[in-house]
Amino acid sequence: MAVDVRTISESEFPDWLRACRTGFLQPPAVSGEEVRSRRPHTDLARVQGAFDDGRCVATFRSFAQEITVVGGASLPSDAVSHVTVTPTHRRRGLLSRMMAVDLAAARERGEVLATLIAAEYPIYGRFGFGPAAWATDWTVDVPRAGLDPRWSRPECGGRIDLVDGADVRKLGPELHARFRQSQPGAVSRDERWWALRTGLDQAPGKPPWTEPFYAVYRSPGGEVDGLLVYRADDHWGPAKQPLNTARVDDLIAVSPAAERALWHFLCSVDWVVTVQAEHRGPDELLPSLLPDPRAARITQQADYLWIRLLDVARALEARTYEASGTLVLEVRDQDGLSAGRYRLDASPEGAVCAPASESADVTLDVGDLGALYLGDASAVRLAALGRISEETAGAVAVTEALFRTAVRPWCPDGF
Repeated sequence: MAVDVRTISESEFPDWLRACRTGFLQPPAVSGEEVRSRRPHTDLARVQGAFDDGRCVATFRSFAQEITVVGGASLPSDAVSHVTVTPTHRRRGLLSRMMAVDLAAARERGEVLATLIAAEYPIYGRFGFGPAAWATDWTVDVPRAGLDPRWSRPECGGRIDLVDGADVRKLGPELHARFRQSQPGAVSRDERWWALRTGLDQAPGKPPWTEPFYAVYRSPGGEVDGLLVYRADDHWGPAKQPLNTARVDDLIAVSPAAERALWHFLCSVDWVVTVQAEHRGPDELLPSLLPDPRAARITQQADYLWIRLLDVARALEARTYEASGTLVLEVRDQDGLSAGRYRLDASPEGAVCAPASESADVTLDVGDLGALYLGDASAVRLAALGRISEETAGAVAVTEALFRTAVRPWCPDGF
């Protein structure tokens, strides 16, 4: 019997959850509580499953998302998540079938691009995704950092206040909206995001909720310009020496002063000797904010947010450019969704992009265009790797000048 790939029904949702948990190596049993908790927040019209003799053996889900692009515009995107194939049914093309249905539907809805966080590198390039933003994990040796042990408040005249979850739900969304305007790669956070991360709601199957510490930075004018969420363990060594580690759950700031103040505050908390922060921006200011930058070391750096362009012309017109130039791009797309030749006329004042008939200046796959899109990848490097073909002399240099940005993209959130 052939495996049936389709949008799931209401009654199939528990079996879909079980297959999803199996694919992510989680205990497969699904409780009624989990079904009741997840169902109101799941659009079944965007949930697919593969069924073999009535049993779900592969899962796929997408949801509506907004992503900030270079220059601050926010674009509708198709966020891909919960992708699994049960080990008994690998290498049968199930993911390819589900992905094709989802991307075609997303394009039809008018979503400009698709996004995902890739658990494994080799999978998604063949579907036209490219790694567009990286993330860095940091560990700070606090005693070595060299901060003044008498530090008690920001030098800039602002202040830091500890708040509770209710305050964060009130202050956080507006702060995050401001943060997103200046951070390419940042994605939207809905009301449930804030509820889950402040204990108002709790995803089933997770450990019992324990409230973290919330700290907000207020500018000298009283405006909330930064938010820090952290947790700390209770670890003491011989001779009653504190060996506690503070772990950053979230830190967003809309000014360098706010970022500096929150990092200095955390590295000045009594008994904390180590600070760990995951999924930070690839050009994080953290080490340079410390008297001894070597106190902060990278423990991991890897690709994080992947992008797949669905509407090339709209996407290239939406972002801004730091240089001026004209470029004709031949975009290859084996799935046919974005294939074509496009003329881009760009300048710091704006851009126009439309299908073109003239000869191409560069040829590249849609996945490599996705990697370039937020300004992180280097066209020169991609050309050296054979992934961009220069059809007109000097065109790779023009591509580099147009697409690269001074600020690297960063997506603080997984999904």
